[in-house]
Amino acid sequence: MNLVLGITGATGAAAAGILIRKSPWPITLVASDWGKDVHARESGDWTSLTAAAEHVYADDDLAAPISSGSVPTHGMVILPCTTNTLGKIASGIGDSLICRAAHCHLKERRPLVVCIRETPWSLIDLENARRVAAAGAVVMPLSPPYYMTESRAASEVTLAEVLESFVDRVLSVLGCPPQQNWETLA
Repeated sequence: MNLVLGITGATGAAAAGILIRKSPWPITLVASDWGKDVHARESGDWTSLTAAAEHVYADDDLAAPISSGSVPTHGMVILPCTTNTLGKIASGIGDSLICRAAHCHLKERRPLVVCIRETPWSLIDLENARRVAAAGAVVMPLSPPYYMTESRAASEVTLAEVLESFVDRVLSVLGCPPQQNWETLA
């Protein structure tokens, strides 16, 4: 079964490429127009990202297989996820493939990991995060596990390393244990 990856227009799009590279499951990719734009600004070539995915769908393709709960998946990750997308999911609005697929994952009780990359959060954002968590999603703000760079000065750590550690945590939530964790660092 595939892992669905949704990319929306928040910063942190480089983490999506890391997720595709590290995922033990084939990737079904869908990105909003702003997600593609931000990825191009932060990471460059969009075609190299799509080439690494097994299936790629447009965000306005509501007839894509992942818009139906009858199509099994391993789960879905939205990385990065805007608070706009979070709000739509929390309100049950399925006007894009990303939001519709997220709704299907919730109603079918499949894993949905929502990686919010906005800060600060308003009370509305907090309430929306609470609502999707209550519906069964895992809310993982794009907040890297800094302990993974233990004993190294901040100036020695690259952004790619920090994002890779975060992606390892996302994959761990989906059942793929990371090679390193707090215990193995000690």
